Amino acid sequence: MKGEDGKRYALLLAANDSDYVKKVYGGYLNVFVEVFGEQGEKWDLFRVVEGQFPNLDELHNYEGFVISGSPNDAYGNDDWILDLCFLLQSLFAMQKKVLGICFGHQVLCRALGGKVGKSSSGWDIGVREVSLTNEFYSSIDELIIPPNLSIIECHQDEVWEVPIGAKVIGYSEKTEVEMFTFGDNILGIQGHPEYTNDILNNLIDRLISNNAIERGFGEEAKLQLMEREEADRKLWAMICKSFLKGDGLNYQLTFEGFF
Repeated sequence: MKGEDGKRYALLLAANDSDYVKKVYGGYLNVFVEVFGEQGEKWDLFRVVEGQFPNLDELHNYEGFVISGSPNDAYGNDDWILDLCFLLQSLFAMQKKVLGICFGHQVLCRALGGKVGKSSSGWDIGVREVSLTNEFYSSIDELIIPPNLSIIECHQDEVWEVPIGAKVIGYSEKTEVEMFTFGDNILGIQGHPEYTNDILNNLIDRLISNNAIERGFGEEAKLQLMEREEADRKLWAMICKSFLKGDGLNYQLTFEGFF
């Protein structure tokens, strides 16, 4: 999605495109732009997992940045992860909009002074209900966004402590920090607003094949995914677009274009 005079956004891709996503969607960039993008915008892709970063002197050209999920640990010390932390600190200082998803949520927290690590309760894979706090509703109309939203999850790491000054705005039975904000320009979401059921099913198959999870656990997660209602993907898209396009979460939200 490109426009000569449109606003520019950047996807900081922290994972390699899977064969499935390349075949069905043309890559993760298309998955994110379909959910978060609007007509006339220009979205640039930076494969940070491969060491590809935007030039520091070009950061001012972007309205916002999205950090994707990753199979890597946000608390790792690979060069690209440390470089990403430095970039996020720079963007925070510039008061640029930054939206972190899953790994992105965790590494954003780490870069800004919070703590992340392995979840004491293990993997969370499937659709999880997230409860929104009063802090969330201080800047958005509760008649538009209900107090509980379901989202696709796939992670074994989590945020332990948010940075000083940040606010937890969403939690679940499994994870205490499902969402956090830091001022008007930082938003972290542990789940995957961009995922569809088929993307998660394929990811589960790959985790089983790589012996990252036990087959029985993976098959049970796929069965539960098939039996329950789909995640509130359109409402999560509203929240993310609200953040990226507006003043914090104060973007004018309507149902037009979502239903």
